[in-house]
Amino acid sequence: MAGKRLVVVGGGLAGSEAAWQAAERGVEVVLYEMRPRKMTPAHVTDRLAELVCSNSLGSDLPDRAPGLLKAELRRLGSLILACADATRVPAGSALAVDRERFAEEVTRRIEAHPRIRVVREEVTEIPEGPVVIATGPLTSESLTRAIGDLTGQEYLYFYDAMAPIVTAESIDMSIAFRASRYGRGGADYINCPMTREEYERFVDALVTAERIPLRDFEREDPRFFEGCLPIEVLAARGRDALAYGPLRPVGLIDPRTGKRPYAVVQLRRDNLAGTLYNMVGFQTNLRYGEQERVFRMIPGLERAEFVRYGQMHRNTFLNAPLLLEPTMAFRGRPGLFFAGQITGVEGYVGSVGSGWVAGVNAARFVLGEEPLVLPRTTMLGALCYYVSHADPRTFQPMKANFGLLPPLSPPVRDKRRRYRAYVERALADLEAALAALP
Repeated sequence: MAGKRLVVVGGGLAGSEAAWQAAERGVEVVLYEMRPRKMTPAHVTDRLAELVCSNSLGSDLPDRAPGLLKAELRRLGSLILACADATRVPAGSALAVDRERFAEEVTRRIEAHPRIRVVREEVTEIPEGPVVIATGPLTSESLTRAIGDLTGQEYLYFYDAMAPIVTAESIDMSIAFRASRYGRGGADYINCPMTREEYERFVDALVTAERIPLRDFEREDPRFFEGCLPIEVLAARGRDALAYGPLRPVGLIDPRTGKRPYAVVQLRRDNLAGTLYNMVGFQTNLRYGEQERVFRMIPGLERAEFVRYGQMHRNTFLNAPLLLEPTMAFRGRPGLFFAGQITGVEGYVGSVGSGWVAGVNAARFVLGEEPLVLPRTTMLGALCYYVSHADPRTFQPMKANFGLLPPLSPPVRDKRRRYRAYVERALADLEAALAALP
């Protein structure tokens, strides 16, 4: 095994997946994670794969783009998907996990692997030899400088925000009610209904509430990623922006009135015990005191007990189309790979997928094998193609979506039939690609 060694920097979702995949292929892996010696602005524990935003990994429906990506990763033997399935909590058609048990399970499996050694130290320079950089959007300043020196390219950045979490017992269930939209998935969500008057008072308070000021270097260019806007930023775009966005009431009936509310705030279970709920879509940069004042205007949350306030932090990512191959290999140095949100894939499962690709291809590099490029007709292959081929002048992070896939031939007009056809083609092409491997 001498010389068959890989360094992985970062013990998040992507780094854990990359380390596992390389180790499973016979490579000795050293996984560096700087926590708890040095914490990030968002993490609170030393566990690997800690989820710092939502506890949901998105839709698990087989005919949805996120569901297809999960199906592909399960077929590919993903460690993270296996741990998520083992620690899932009820969330309708979504795959949500008990965040503490999930991180504990990933940590346990990684630390128990005979070919993975976890080192709790900060990496400040890019290591020599084969390496996967999976430090995520909160890469430390020293390593960020090192990567910037290597790439010669400016970093892009966006602001990511986390939603508050409240205790279940503090929710007034004489007002709130349990239901999923259109009855799909049972009564997994708690819903706080609003009349038009209640909604408008809430919006007025939200857009005028005091926010945490940006730091000087952030204030110069405050760009937000469209997929994760702070609730107050979205509300400021128009009086009904929330009612047609995260507070849309479609598919829900208030049992007190027998009618559809004007708006609905949904809360999703955050742990297996069902004692904690996060406010869906309520990522925010309001001051903590303002969060209590404004969010307690929501019917049913008048006495809400907040166990975590929302917060916002700067996230960085590579201008990947200038720098990366669809194998997640860096174009300027053989044996260097990147994975996770730093590559411009967005979302938990996208990060996992890029970690799988980087880990597998780093292992193949170490073993002297040809790199693996997944078919563009698969969701994972399409994501990797996007981040390596998009227009670098307008590049922004991307989640799994069917718009990334090549069109069907012949075209299918009906949307549901088209989605099913995408899924069938993707899974068949994935099987064919795996069967063709030596």
